[in-house]
Amino acid sequence: MSNQNNSSADLSAELTVSIVIVVWNSAKYLPRCLDSLLLQSFRDFEVILVDNNSSDDALSGLREKYPALDLRIERLNFNSGFSVANNIGARLARGHWLALLNPDAFPEPDWLEQLLRAAERHPAFSFFSSRQIQAERPDMLDGEGDAYHVSGLAWRRGYEMPFYAPGDVEEVFSPCAAAALYTRSEFLEVDGFDEDFFAYHEDVDLGFRLRLIGKRCLYVPQAVVRHVGSASSGKMSDFSVYHGHRNLIWSFFKNMPGWLFWAYLPLHILMNIYSMIRYSLNGRASILWRAKRDAVLGLPAFLAKRKNIQKKRKASASSIHAVMNSNWFEPRNVARRRASANGKKL
Repeated sequence: MSNQNNSSADLSAELTVSIVIVVWNSAKYLPRCLDSLLLQSFRDFEVILVDNNSSDDALSGLREKYPALDLRIERLNFNSGFSVANNIGARLARGHWLALLNPDAFPEPDWLEQLLRAAERHPAFSFFSSRQIQAERPDMLDGEGDAYHVSGLAWRRGYEMPFYAPGDVEEVFSPCAAAALYTRSEFLEVDGFDEDFFAYHEDVDLGFRLRLIGKRCLYVPQAVVRHVGSASSGKMSDFSVYHGHRNLIWSFFKNMPGWLFWAYLPLHILMNIYSMIRYSLNGRASILWRAKRDAVLGLPAFLAKRKNIQKKRKASASSIHAVMNSNWFEPRNVARRRASANGKKL
C-alpha cells in the first residue's frame, strides 16, 4: 500500500506500520474502527486482525467490504487472551512500526501521521501513547498514557476527567495498548506481552520491560482516538478485577529493579492488604482473595523471569524511579479527582 496523501509525503519510506487489532466478539464496533482506518492521512500500513475464536460474525465478508485495506485475518481456534493474540500479530507483522489498536477504538484521520511525526521529531523516544477520548461521552477523557506508582499500582492518566484542550508532548511511563505505537523490533526484543497475564496490566508490564532496556515513552496529545473501553469484559467486572490485581503483583516482582524493589516492597504489601480489605467491605472479597492467592502461587515462575529481565537491564534504577509516581497518597488522590469530576463521593 503506497502513501497517497501529500500531507504525509515527506515521511520516510522506512516508516511503514503494521496495525494489530485483537478481535473477540467485536461485531458491534469493528466496522467503525476499520472505517476510521480507511480515512487515515498516512496510508503506508497493513491491518492484521487476530480473532480469539469469536462466536459472532465480526469477520464476515471483511475483505469484500474493505478492499482498500491491506488486510490479513488470523483466526485462532480458542480464546488466547489479549497478550497472546497481540504477540501473534506482532510476529506476523511486516512494518517497522507496530501499532496496537482495540476494535472499540476509533482513530482520528491524522492519528498515525501524528504518531509518526512525533517519532521523527523526538528520536530519544521509541514507543508512543495516544490521547483517548471516551467515544460515548466526548466531554470526558479516557486516558493520556499510563502512570506507574511505586507501590505497583498503575492507572490511565486523565481517565474519567473532563476534556480539555491538548497540550504539548510529554514523557509518560507507558502507553495504553488500546492505541499505542511501538518499534516492532523492540517489542519482539523484550518478548512482547507476558503471555501468562492473559489480559490487563500487560501494557504497563511491557512498558516497564522496555524502560529497563533503556527505552522511553512519549505521550502525543495530537494523536487522538475515541475509545469505548472494556467493550468485551466490562468495566470493573470480576474478570478485569481478577486479572488486574493478580498481574500487578507479578509485574512488580519481576520488573522493579535493584534497590527500588526492597525500598518499596513494604508499600507494595500494604497496598495489596488495603485492596483486599476494601474489596471485602464492598462485597467482592472472593474475587480479590483469589487474585492475590493465585499471584502468590505464581511467584516462583515470575522470580525466575525476574533473573532474565534484570540481567538485560541497561537503565539505572534511579532513572526508572524518576518516571514513576512516588507520592504515597497519589492513588487515593486520583480516585478522589475522578469521583469529583463525575459528581460522586468516594
